[in-house]
Amino acid sequence: MTAGLIYIHGFISSPQSLKAQQLGAYVAEHHPDLHYMVPSLANTPAEAFRQLDQLVQDFLQKKTGPLGLVGSSMGGFFATALAERYRLPAVLVNPAVQPHTFGEHFTGAHHNPYTGVDFTLGQADIDVLQSLVVKPVTGRYWVMVQEQDETLNYRDAVQFYSGVEMTVEAGGDHSFQHFDHHLEAIVAFLDLQPLVN
Repeated sequence: MTAGLIYIHGFISSPQSLKAQQLGAYVAEHHPDLHYMVPSLANTPAEAFRQLDQLVQDFLQKKTGPLGLVGSSMGGFFATALAERYRLPAVLVNPAVQPHTFGEHFTGAHHNPYTGVDFTLGQADIDVLQSLVVKPVTGRYWVMVQEQDETLNYRDAVQFYSGVEMTVEAGGDHSFQHFDHHLEAIVAFLDLQPLVN
């Protein structure tokens, strides 16, 4: 059996993000049989979530083993929606909680420096984000936040995910400094380790 691990990058990011690369390098060295996936997500929330939902469905339909999620920022938001829909374990790193409530930061023109793509988001995209908000109930979560996150208020995640496994670190930033110190614990939490060599 082959377990799967999906890393979900954030808004205006890509599979080249540092955390995605760090986790991928760790998996390749210590868990080479683990199927590690980092999809390059579309810039619009509806299409990005459709991609992720299809990826999860495709993996689960093969019934090759358990599946875990790691999501950062907006990726943490998407991971929560997927974890609730499919009852998957998820590690959320400085997750966006209810991104539709700060839609003014999303609507308008954007440039993705990783892909070089220019795109525009509007109210319809904010409505999609609102439709994906779910209170975490059925999934198994570990939320990791740093207090000096300059993009999101860490207290929002602490409140929204109250009652789940939680790591709150002083200092840091939105990228979650020293993420690489937690890689072994992340894979162990997702309970994927027993299925690989």
